[in-house]
Amino acid sequence: MGAGIHVDTAAGASPRILVVDGSKVVRQLISRVVLAEVPGVEIVGVSTGSEAQGELQRGVFDFVTVALRLSDMDGLELARYVRESAPQIYMPIVVVSGDVESRLHRRELGEYVTDYFDKSLGFEALAEFIRGYVAPEGGAEGEVLYVEDSRVVALATRRMMEKYGLTVHHVISAEDALSHLRVARAQGEIGADVVLTDVSLKGELTGGDLVERIRNEFGYGKGRLPTLVMTGDENPANQTALLRAGANDLVEKPVEEKLLITKLLFQLRVARHLRERTHA
Repeated sequence: MGAGIHVDTAAGASPRILVVDGSKVVRQLISRVVLAEVPGVEIVGVSTGSEAQGELQRGVFDFVTVALRLSDMDGLELARYVRESAPQIYMPIVVVSGDVESRLHRRELGEYVTDYFDKSLGFEALAEFIRGYVAPEGGAEGEVLYVEDSRVVALATRRMMEKYGLTVHHVISAEDALSHLRVARAQGEIGADVVLTDVSLKGELTGGDLVERIRNEFGYGKGRLPTLVMTGDENPANQTALLRAGANDLVEKPVEEKLLITKLLFQLRVARHLRERTHA
């Protein structure tokens, strides 16, 4: 395990993206369209999992795209390596593949991947998708179901989200959040576009329990109701357990505004793409 290196792109550093794909053509396509969308971004392209591991050991990235099939390993093996390397643990890892749907149906994408992008949506959509994470803009839309039992923390974090245009429905326990979702379901609605929950909550249920109920009791997948969990626990095993329970991503505490907002906007953008695809 390396030291907990943290790179803050808000401080003016250019975002760094690692593109892992066995096809040179695909790497060039991704690089070209992302550079057009995110001027100043640094893109490192590699063709194998072992090359990617070498790059990850040499420096911290803000975002990784990985193909499911690499010549020396499965893309999910690489995602697991990233999650088990401390400096990289919160970094979004997105699978870029044309084989996403079948893996989703077989529930084979695993707990190490932040999300997935289907190549059939096109590389321009992928570039927009990546920009939503590394260079977010104001004027966000979406309803956040926010679960936090500290009034002080909740007030500050709510203001943070509302400043960017997000609508926030705040509750203080996992039980209250589940009640809100049940009422919404009875009305034929989901009840939120994204869930943001602390892991430690008053009441019998934790944030991890809430994620598990959303995924199993309600049957809402990661694309249907993205869920972010805030945690101050740096234990990789506990972080992995949250991802395994169905969290889309983790937000390190104390919460850094840029990181929280970019992760929320990223998940909202992913979910919107998936909904539009479903209704198409």
